[in-house]
Amino acid sequence: MKQQTKYSIGDVSQICNISKKALRYYDKIGLITSQRQDYNNYRYYTHESLLAVPVIKYYKQMGFKLDEMREFIEGSTANVYRAIRNSFLSKIQELEKEQEEIRRKHMSVKDWYDLILEAEMVIDNNIQEVSIKYIEPSRYLFLNQTYDTNIKAAIINIDFTNYVESLNNEITGPVILNFSSHAARMKDKEQPVRILQKTLMPCHDEYTTDMGGHMMAACYHIGPHEDIAETYKKIRRWARQHGYTLGDESYERYVTDYWTTRNSAKFVTEIMIKASRQTVVVPEQEDEL
Repeated sequence: MKQQTKYSIGDVSQICNISKKALRYYDKIGLITSQRQDYNNYRYYTHESLLAVPVIKYYKQMGFKLDEMREFIEGSTANVYRAIRNSFLSKIQELEKEQEEIRRKHMSVKDWYDLILEAEMVIDNNIQEVSIKYIEPSRYLFLNQTYDTNIKAAIINIDFTNYVESLNNEITGPVILNFSSHAARMKDKEQPVRILQKTLMPCHDEYTTDMGGHMMAACYHIGPHEDIAETYKKIRRWARQHGYTLGDESYERYVTDYWTTRNSAKFVTEIMIKASRQTVVVPEQEDEL
């Protein structure tokens, strides 16, 4: 670029790809100052002013505010490099905090997105068969409660929400209700339950519990929770027919529910009950002569 003695605001705007409005503001706050011609008070910039623009853009790219930039550029403090270093360290800590917040938001959105895909797959393919599968062990934040037969309030759980906030934590993924008796759940009776959900930040062991680490009979229930007993009956029939013994507890994993849609016909719930193969004792037979 051929160097000139003076540049108009339009020249600077075009050469440096910056708006006139921004240049006027920078001039106003003393970040990039213009000069005035004596005879007509016309604003102009020097070549030094042009060279300040890329520097400001770079600091802006890093997230520094205009006041912070001015301190760097002017170097007016007694120990300029110490001041710059402290500002950069503060910015690094600020950005790391933002990065962690973005990580948590991304995980929350991704987990919810995966649940939507799962529900869509289950409904589109009408997946409602019982199967035996190994559930990988995972740790969950938990809260013991009493199920009072209001399933909506159990899932959109105000006490649990307040509990999570009291621990300065955040939750992600599906709500899981651990019913102490699947037989009582089939009759929609009051019973002790444990609400489980994953957290976005680590929790102390005393607030968490394990789920999984064994084989479970599992089946998706599509539709309202009011008729979920039919799916429990299906699991129990299947277990008898295939020689499995079911545990007392059950887990309901709410893939989609009141959190997602008001259309209960589109609810998808995975029911899981610990299952073990029945042992059949075959009497010994004498060898044939």
